[in-house]
Amino acid sequence: QVQLVESGGGLVQAGGSLRLDCAASGRTFSSYAMGWFRQAPGKDREFVARIRWSSNTNYADSVKGRFTISRDNAKNTVYLQMNSLKPEDTAVYYCAADPNGRGLDFDYWGQGTQVTVSS
Repeated sequence: QVQLVESGGGLVQAGGSLRLDCAASGRTFSSYAMGWFRQAPGKDREFVARIRWSSNTNYADSVKGRFTISRDNAKNTVYLQMNSLKPEDTAVYYCAADPNGRGLDFDYWGQGTQVTVSS
């Protein structure tokens, strides 16, 4: 069982920055693929970014060049640095884990953290 706890959400003006943290339990965190997803009001949850065990990363087109996903295996933590935020980035952001490492089957999810970007 993997437990995920997100932190770092909040209210920011357009053009600002926030960093989301996700702390994970588990002794084999370094082998997990980790992902960030988001869900805006009235919309489906969507993929934001993914980092595999190899540190290979992928991003949604909507955040490419503005968001950076990274991991610190010594701290069992994955980060999402969000720069140049836009009002359309407003959503609940969720951290997810794929213990198989491929980033295709995210079986574990955090509780979510709210990000609100004002115009």
